[in-house]
Amino acid sequence: MRPAAALAERLGLPVAESALVTQALVHTSWLHEHPDDGVGHNERLEFLGDAVVNLAISDALFAAHPADDEGILSARRASIVSTVGLARLAHRIDLGELLYLGEGEAQRGGRRRPSILASAFEALAGALYLELGFDAARGWLTDLAAREIAMDAPIASLKSPKSRLQEFTQRRTGSRPEYHVVDATGPDHEKLFQVEVVVDGRALGTGQGPSRRVAETAAAQRAIEVLRGETASGTGG
Repeated sequence: MRPAAALAERLGLPVAESALVTQALVHTSWLHEHPDDGVGHNERLEFLGDAVVNLAISDALFAAHPADDEGILSARRASIVSTVGLARLAHRIDLGELLYLGEGEAQRGGRRRPSILASAFEALAGALYLELGFDAARGWLTDLAAREIAMDAPIASLKSPKSRLQEFTQRRTGSRPEYHVVDATGPDHEKLFQVEVVVDGRALGTGQGPSRRVAETAAAQRAIEVLRGETASGTGG
């Protein structure tokens, strides 16, 4: 079964013959290896799908949590539409196994890479919006993310590592973290970034990822672990 048809069957939506859904599954690495393919990659659909996902999830959270203020709603939304959050939703429909990836990207575990899954998920949302309209796309999104939308988790657990690190350092020293790209290797469609986070002149953590944002998030998480360890041992400055 063709990937688009297999996906349509999983989603229960009438898009088995959709060229847009097929395009949503095409990563740039595949197109680099198949330059004569007429489908195109999924980045334009990703751009559109980002807006579709944000509006659908915002609307659902607004209805589900009437007592939350803007800050809490924003944190709830961010936890769902972050790279990790969208990759979780993509795993829920086994999206990775249907993606068109270049051979090298596939061999490096691209079908499980959160950034690739999140981007493809947004592209899929964009394709469904164009094919079926916003109501159908919203219904599918909110059904798939119903567990996360209904979750009443503590606000601190919803914040990203970068937000938590900034709050931690501002409480502790009044300073803000600074992120520096240490290295960026590979061709444009397969970049690997290494980022270092510095607080008060101290390098507290490094992280790697296929985008600067992902690498910064990994570096922030490492820095949080270092600072927590110092606080627990009483060695922090």
